[in-house]
Amino acid sequence: MKKKINLKEYFEAMKLKINDLNIRIFHFNMVQVNTFVCYDETKNGVIVDPGMCSKEEEQMLLDFITKENIEIKFIINTHPHIDHVLGNDFCVKTFKAPLVMHEAGLPIYTNSASYAVSFGFPISDYPTSDIFVNDEDTLSFGNQVWKVIYTPGHADGSICLYDEKNKFVIVGDVLFMGSIGRTDLPTGNFHQLMQNIKEKLLTLGDDILVIPGHAETTTIGAEKMNNPYL
Repeated sequence: MKKKINLKEYFEAMKLKINDLNIRIFHFNMVQVNTFVCYDETKNGVIVDPGMCSKEEEQMLLDFITKENIEIKFIINTHPHIDHVLGNDFCVKTFKAPLVMHEAGLPIYTNSASYAVSFGFPISDYPTSDIFVNDEDTLSFGNQVWKVIYTPGHADGSICLYDEKNKFVIVGDVLFMGSIGRTDLPTGNFHQLMQNIKEKLLTLGDDILVIPGHAETTTIGAEKMNNPYL
C-alpha cells in the first residue's frame, strides 16, 4: 500500500523561516532542482537557481512573488549546470534584476542551449551575467548579507552562499545529506571538491544549516557524523 502524502507537511517542508528571513523552496524541472525565493520583512529578495522549464513553473514562481509583493534584487546561479539555469531568461526579463554568477562557469554556461537539447529540456535564451562574484564577496538585499564562498569541484564556477547571522549556507550541488556533488561531468574534480568541502564548509560550524540544490536540508554537524564521503 502506498503511503498517503500529508499535504500540510509537504508544503511546510517547502518553506523555511530563519529569524526574519523567509525561504520558499520550489522543486522545478524533471531533475527536481531546489529553486529558492529568499526575502525578509523589507520585501526585498533574491532568486537562487531558477530551474523552471515550463510555462506552468514560470507562472508558479511569478504568482508567489507577486502575491508576496517581493522586489527581486538579484538572480543568482550557484553553478552553471543546465538544470539550475533554465529559468534565467524568464527571471531576468520578468523581474529586471541582475544575473549573478562566478565567471569560471562561463565555458559551461555559454553552451547551455546545447546541454538543454541533450537533456531534453526546452530551448531557451541564456542571458549574459550582469555581475561576476568572487570568493569572499558579499551580496546584500533587505537586511541580509550573504558571503560568497567559491567551491569548485562539482563544476567550475560553483559558489556557496553563507549567511553568518542566520547560520545557514546554500550550497548548490556541492554537498548533500549523506552525499556530495558528482564529479563526472565537465570540469568536475573529486579531489578539489573534497578539499573545498573540508576546508571551506565543514569549518563553518556544526550548527550551520546546509541548504542544497536538490533534496532536503541537513547540518554541517550531521554530515561530519554521517556522510560516508567525509
